[in-house]
Amino acid sequence: MVCTFFGHREFPLEFIPQLKQVIIKLIDDCKVDVFYVGNQGGFDFTVFKLLNDIRNEYAHIKFYIVLAYLPRKNNGYTYYDYSDTIYPEDIENVHPKFAIIKRNEWMLKRADIVVTYVQHNYGGAWQFKILAEKKGKIVINIG
Repeated sequence: MVCTFFGHREFPLEFIPQLKQVIIKLIDDCKVDVFYVGNQGGFDFTVFKLLNDIRNEYAHIKFYIVLAYLPRKNNGYTYYDYSDTIYPEDIENVHPKFAIIKRNEWMLKRADIVVTYVQHNYGGAWQFKILAEKKGKIVINIG
């Protein structure tokens, strides 16, 4: 099974244990073995770090950072190693203003389960949470 993540740019540290518990439960109980995560903010960065740590115990899982843009400069959330990245086909033809939306659509299309951190009913994370629900995906909101 495949899981992807959508969350707000700001991610409070007190939610990290809950997020880790959800990821481990998905691996153990739902047999999720592929994860897609963006690279736009604190939630994405936290997911990446947790998956990287968890991979030590669950060597069979794979996770990929799905890029909306090719890396240019440090955006404050540096991942250091871009070897496990995906740059979706045809995204280079999308206006930069819509690249994140296109990337998120790509991730959502491939996901069976969506984990979100949504605290308010506006913004991209909220829009993709609603879209995932409409598409019949399993949605887990830790917000």
